[in-house]
Parts: sequence; structure tokens; C-alpha cells
Amino acid sequence: MKFETLAIRAGQDPDPTTGAVITPVYQTSTFLQTSLDKFGAYEYTRSGNPTRAALETALAALEGGTHGLTFASGSAATAAVLHLLKPGDHIIAGRDLYGGTYRLLESVYRPYGIDVTYADTYDLAAFQTAFKATTRMIWIESPTNPLLRICDIAAIAAETKRHNARLVVDNTFLSPYFQRPLALGADIVMHSTTKYIAGHSDIVGGAVITADADAYTGIKFYQNAAGAVPGVWDCWLTLRGLKTLAIRMREHEANALFLAQWLETQPKVTRVYYPGLPSHAQHALAKRQQTGFGAVVTIALDGQYAEVKRFCEKLKLFLLAESLGGVESLVCYPPKMSHAVLSEAERRAQGILPNLVRLSVGIENKLDLQDDLAQALA
Repeated sequence: MKFETLAIRAGQDPDPTTGAVITPVYQTSTFLQTSLDKFGAYEYTRSGNPTRAALETALAALEGGTHGLTFASGSAATAAVLHLLKPGDHIIAGRDLYGGTYRLLESVYRPYGIDVTYADTYDLAAFQTAFKATTRMIWIESPTNPLLRICDIAAIAAETKRHNARLVVDNTFLSPYFQRPLALGADIVMHSTTKYIAGHSDIVGGAVITADADAYTGIKFYQNAAGAVPGVWDCWLTLRGLKTLAIRMREHEANALFLAQWLETQPKVTRVYYPGLPSHAQHALAKRQQTGFGAVVTIALDGQYAEVKRFCEKLKLFLLAESLGGVESLVCYPPKMSHAVLSEAERRAQGILPNLVRLSVGIENKLDLQDDLAQALA
């Protein structure tokens, strides 16, 4: 089946008891067992639930994996994957990384005894120098947050396998509609399902997809033991959003490309970061490994914090808010929002300067969005 069909049908057969076409919300904590000698497929909702299983099956199908697991948040999904490591293991993480992942690595896993190195994973030569004998995992984002740098996933996967490590790719910014890291050689894919997969800014969730049976076993054990699972209503809402993922992503991208091209012509914008533009340093790589460019556009304004503040507060359709990936357009200021956990020196080292603004382009009319940006720039 093709992507659009899988999004609607994978794991979502009509309910065998009632014939309901839409997967029911199994709002129950526990399940009847008919014998002490043999328990059924479901025992307790922390361990498994039919609504959650439908979502996990659908996500695995869309990413081309064999196993899907969902969590109460993207951070919970990240923590579950990182728990595959043990004290003394080494992880290489992208230098240009979501602030929440950096916080987990520095404040939770480094004190736990995990050795962390940050490398320019979009620069293969620099990345190769970061390996150690104890390297067990590579963690990358592509595109990165918020500068939208592109990592050569296939090349990194080949190098990772040469060192007998696992490659994890955070695929949140593109969704499986525009990029499938497992097909490029990654071992594990992680998502904040809060973003494009659910797509309506009404749930918080995370997911992990893999074809690595050993990784699945370890992450599944952690999911059940730690219990950071999504509620069944959140799973149902995510399934509902998933059905329109392909349509939404096409509209998101069309709007983002239109606005990115226009923003490049604006004198008060000194730089536009968007992989769909030929001016992007890794545009050719993005075209090769992705089927689309996504809907996050980051811009540098001509000015500093005062100009950024005026711009953000004058916007009317672009709402000043955390997150991304919903049908509505949002504007984020990384130094005070997504990357506030980093020190100013760390942000500057990554290229996150005080004049940087991240736009999550929604699916409103593109001309209305252009007018909103124009009046704020003026």
C-alpha cells in the first residue's frame, strides 16, 4: 500500500466486535483474563492497549519499521532510547540539537555515567573524528533545530555500522511523509508526535520506530517499566491526525517554500534558512535524501533583540508560542524558547544568534501569511 493508504488503514481494521470503522477508544485500565494459565493479548493499559497498538502499528508501517512504540512526550521517547545505554558508554550527538535533548543528555544521562560528545554531524569529516572505542550510539536531527542543517544520513549510518553502534534519527521536522531514515540505514527513528504526526496542537506525545529486534526489546521493557505511556485519548487523536498527514504536509511545504522565497527578497531579512531554497548550503543533499523540505523556515533579521521583539509582537496570524507542526502558523524565538536551556555562549557557538526567529508555517492561505509577515517587517 502507498503512504496515504497506510496512514488511514495500517493497524486500523474495523473493530471485530462492533464493526466500527474507526478504531475505538479503549478507555480502560485493565482487561479480563479467562484463565490463570494463559493471559490475553492485553492485561493492563500501561503494558498495552488496543488503541495505542493501532497507532504504534500505523507509525511503524509509515516509517518502514517492524516495531513502533509510543510515549507520553517526545522527551519520554528520547529517554527510552537513551536507556539502551549503560554507564561508561559513549554517545555522539549533533552539535545543533533541540534544547530538550541537550538537557536530557547533560542533566540526566551524563551524571548517570554516559559519556557525551557533540559533533558537527552535518560535516562528515568532523563527525568521524568523534568516535571512541566505547561509542554505542549516534543521535542526530536532520534537518536540525533551528538552523535546518542537513545530515547525510546514509553516510553517517555507514560510519556508525563500521563502529558497531546504533544510529538514531529524530525525524520530527519532516515526518515519515518527507523522510524515512530507516531506509537510509538508521537503526531507530524518534518523533515528537506532538508536531506534524498529530498535527493539530492538541496532544503531547512521542514515538520510537525500529526494525532492530534487540533495540525494540530494550525500549519496550523501559516503556512498560517506567510507564511514560500516552493516554488512549491522545493515541486516538494522534491516529485521527495521522490520516491527513500526507495532505497536510503537502500544504505546509507549499506555503513554506512560497514564504521562504519571498523572505529572501526582503531587505530586513539578512538570511533565510530553508533546505528547499537553492541558496541553502545542503540543498542538493536535501533533494537526494528527502521527498520534501518541510515547513520550518528560520530567518535572521536585520537587527538584534529589540527588532526581533517588535517583529514577533506585531505578528497576528503567526502566533508567538512554543512548538511547531500544527495547522496554525507559529513563531518561536529560540534563545528564549526552544533553546533557552543553553547558555548564551553555547547558543552562539551553534549559530543561534539574538536575531534568529523560527517560523512554523501552517496551512492557512499563503497570501494572508505573507501579508502578516510584511506588516510585521514594516
